[in-house]
Amino acid sequence: MPQSLWEEVTRKRSDIRNIHKELDRKVGSSECQQSCQEGEGHEARVSETEEKLDVTVGSMWIMAGKVKWVTDIEKSVLINNFEKRGWVQVAENEDWNFYWMSVQTIRNVFSVETGYRLSDDQIVNHFPNHYELTRKDLMVKNIKRYRKELEKEGSPLAEKDENGKYLYLDFVPVTYMLPADYNLFVEEFRKNPSSTWIMKPCGKAQGKGIFLINKLSQIKKWSRDSKTSSFVSQSTKEAYVISLYINNPLLIGGKKFDLRLYVLVSTYRPLRCYMYKLGFCRFCTVKYTRSTSELDNMFVHLTNVAIQKHGEDYNHIHGGKWTVSNLRLYLESTRGKEVTNKLFDEIHWIIVQSLKAVAVNASPSLSSSTASDRVLKYGLVSDTLNIAVPGGMVPDCRWNKSPPKEVLGNYEILYDEELAQGDGADRELRTRSSQSLGSKGGRSRDPGRTISTSWK
Repeated sequence: MPQSLWEEVTRKRSDIRNIHKELDRKVGSSECQQSCQEGEGHEARVSETEEKLDVTVGSMWIMAGKVKWVTDIEKSVLINNFEKRGWVQVAENEDWNFYWMSVQTIRNVFSVETGYRLSDDQIVNHFPNHYELTRKDLMVKNIKRYRKELEKEGSPLAEKDENGKYLYLDFVPVTYMLPADYNLFVEEFRKNPSSTWIMKPCGKAQGKGIFLINKLSQIKKWSRDSKTSSFVSQSTKEAYVISLYINNPLLIGGKKFDLRLYVLVSTYRPLRCYMYKLGFCRFCTVKYTRSTSELDNMFVHLTNVAIQKHGEDYNHIHGGKWTVSNLRLYLESTRGKEVTNKLFDEIHWIIVQSLKAVAVNASPSLSSSTASDRVLKYGLVSDTLNIAVPGGMVPDCRWNKSPPKEVLGNYEILYDEELAQGDGADRELRTRSSQSLGSKGGRSRDPGRTISTSWK
């Protein structure tokens, strides 16, 4: 029983004892006789009081068993889900069980200065070190480190071809940090001076600060412009990542698109994660072209809604989005089912390997640009809570079991490390190697081969 509840029960039982003493004192008095004549003896009064206490204690037990929630994000898809479950809203300075925090709050709460540690009955919606994967520079650093660790271990996953290219872990384009890796970048750029590169600020989102370059002079101009604004030295300059631009993307209707997929990680030790089946694609509003004259046209190159919604051709009804299920149907009809299954298997592979590289968008947007967005995100939050807070009970950190399938909703298990280890620790590596090796030692591109997801 929580301490505060126990104190309240103790106080009320003390009230009953005081009533007993008062009635004993009044026995034989005119007041007591009058009360008894009216049919209300002191035993009945004590019994009635005890019944009231039982009701009160019962109510407090019900309250104690309900999840107490807090959030600093005023989004209806969150609050409606909490209220639907009958959870109790409390202030952040009160005892809480579930806190849906913004990224900034997570940083503040779990900073070195505060030293805050969660109680056994508390959970939050972010892992404190989520930025190790969600910041662009740290993501690249951790994936590079992960690949080198696998090499040291002699893992077949870290195998390379004759040109030194990873066979199975080649899912990050050539990337450098600026300004720190400027000289390395220049050396790489001069190997292929006709290439296009994309620059992204490490700590920003929604397409802010992104631009494309195909000349070294553009980098120098950026550096000069930076110094004339808020940057005075290399040590204080805002960090950027610069990556080789993928100039031959898959197009639908001649337009670029990306995937917004939702992955729930319930635990890292052991790693257990779930893929939400109702993701979506985000399309550009202007057809893609490699023309250098369009390098500055972000409506051609960036899929962020924050960018595209300002375009003349942006559709506010469907928001330039497709469901993942529609994408699968399209790909199956144009590329075949085997190729489509292989594509999604490799997407899932990349997600799991990225999670293993650190212990992915830290702050998935809960804003809704369309009616279908609201429906999707309400269901997403609902299914997330069903897994994170099983049965709607007060959290217990000692509970570390996979929830039954019937509560997963639109989630499906993506990877369970305990199950994988139970099948043999190296099964995933053997399976992946046998499936992905092509005739020349590279990744197989045979559209007729079915790639199963047995690596899970």
